[in-house]
Amino acid sequence: MRRHTVTDSPYGPLTLVAEDGTLCGLYMTDQRHRPPQETFGDRDDSLLGEAKDQLNAYFSGELKEFTLELQLQGTPFQRTVWDQLRRIPYGETRSYGELAEALGSPGASRAVGLANGRNPIGIIVPCHRVVGADGSLTGYGGGLPRKRRLLDFERGSALF
Repeated sequence: MRRHTVTDSPYGPLTLVAEDGTLCGLYMTDQRHRPPQETFGDRDDSLLGEAKDQLNAYFSGELKEFTLELQLQGTPFQRTVWDQLRRIPYGETRSYGELAEALGSPGASRAVGLANGRNPIGIIVPCHRVVGADGSLTGYGGGLPRKRRLLDFERGSALF
């Protein structure tokens, strides 16, 4: 059974979705690939207190690594990519090619990019830490300005 809650962030409201009590989605307003609202289930603001607490600690600069139980729903390849995303340290970036190499598939940069774009739990599974081969900002479901703000924040160049 799915239910959802909404929490404030420096980016505006974040919709957190739980399936059987475990976080399975985090979506920004106007996010690309955001599922239809009706798939989130009923709203229950008593849900996901630990996720909200960790997000607040992250945005206040007190938390650098999330320790939440997640229910990542996707193909086996997508879940492997999302696992690699969680290994990118706070304040650092990796290119799509570097992720493909880490997966043992150096020619799979495009597939890694597609899986990255379908990440259902943004911020916590840090798809914003993936950049182009030359370090340029490329695609982000939440928009490039949000990606830039997240990266600047993690590098200590900007405060919310």
